Amino acid sequence: MKPTGIVFFPAFDWGISPTHPEREERLLYTRDQLFEEGIMDLPQIVEYQPRMANDRDIARTHFCIPGVADQATDAHRISCGGALTIADAVMNAQIKNGFALVRPPGHHAMRVAHGNRGFCNINNEAIMVDYLRYHYGLKKIAIVDTDVHHGDGTQDIFWHDPDVLFISFHQDGRTLYPGSGFVQEIGGPLAQCSTINIPLPPGTGDQGILYVLDNLVLPILQDFKPDLIVNSAGQDNHYTDPLANMQFTAQGYAELNRRLAPDIAVLEGGYSVETALPYINMGIIMAMAGISYSNLYEPDYKGHRFEKQKAGSSIKMTVERLQNLWQIREALIDDTRKRQKEFYQQQKSIYYDTDGINEQQLETVRMCPDCMGYHTIDSHASLHSGDENHVFCISIPLKACLRCQGDAWNLYEDRKAKDDVYQALYMQDKVQDRFLRYSVRDGQEISFE
Repeated sequence: MKPTGIVFFPAFDWGISPTHPEREERLLYTRDQLFEEGIMDLPQIVEYQPRMANDRDIARTHFCIPGVADQATDAHRISCGGALTIADAVMNAQIKNGFALVRPPGHHAMRVAHGNRGFCNINNEAIMVDYLRYHYGLKKIAIVDTDVHHGDGTQDIFWHDPDVLFISFHQDGRTLYPGSGFVQEIGGPLAQCSTINIPLPPGTGDQGILYVLDNLVLPILQDFKPDLIVNSAGQDNHYTDPLANMQFTAQGYAELNRRLAPDIAVLEGGYSVETALPYINMGIIMAMAGISYSNLYEPDYKGHRFEKQKAGSSIKMTVERLQNLWQIREALIDDTRKRQKEFYQQQKSIYYDTDGINEQQLETVRMCPDCMGYHTIDSHASLHSGDENHVFCISIPLKACLRCQGDAWNLYEDRKAKDDVYQALYMQDKVQDRFLRYSVRDGQEISFE
């Protein structure tokens, strides 16, 4: 039996402020607990050292404004590189599965990145997924986001991609940041039901979350048949977390991971630094490694507080509604193809709560009959400093047809020759693995390597 791989990166040199919930102690207490309990000495566990993600790894997923170096510090690159290290170890059959215990987190970072939102600048899981598909040729990947906050960044990045199934269960967005992740958010016109959002009422505990897993998440995964499952492993559903209002336990997290059996888990949120995270992380590791966690409990655990919390009627109704949508997903896409014109457009307003940035986007997608179409994003951001960024981004998906590839490149060259509206143009060609930034003001073009 192959071991479970672990990467630790507490990011000593990165933080929003010394007392901010997203700080290095999130991992230091966990590391101490694991070594004290002897988990790291077991043959079922092997530790890896993270590497640094390079510009190409990041530009394959993000349009970083004005450039990758402006959004990704060394700490971000190592955090992301920890996920890539685990991904390589899994794909090279060195380990059976792995957990990247890294920070800064990433699941609120969207495709266009002007700054930090929800403590995130770049999206570790999304970058890892694009890396796996390009370097290892994986066809279908599923991401199950177990953070208490909706993974709106990951959703945004894969919104139009039918080959990446994104499932997020989280505290209802009407009661918690970022205020999204509702049942009707099911993906772009050619990728409907590749996004599954399961908003849960505050107070949901082990019984409710495991009900959702057994009755919705696992059956959908069985239908989708992914080549690989990623757990976006947020831990702020815990009953002691200071930023949310849920009632999940360390035992619940361990059982969820045993049933889900992810190939890779990547740490996201979780801010009960001393009383929860060491026990949750230990439970996840033990479940992934096949070690018994029957005696794993938090110091203040009182089982009777949670035994009566069954899945309520609202959770069952949400599950039933999403089950029905999943069954008609192909019909929804066929109907959309009949009704849509050559191009689909949507406008979005995005707020970067950490950096005080307001962004307006106009996204355009070609409704191609042969592929998922090329995408453009007109992004206009007002920064806290009073400055503005106005950029035009073009993305060619990995499976784009030759027509869409050619038309996207023609659009890029045409904008270079004629456009003086934007500060910069960006080309993200995932087929050729080529990523460019053209400065309209000085006519300079750079390649992200």
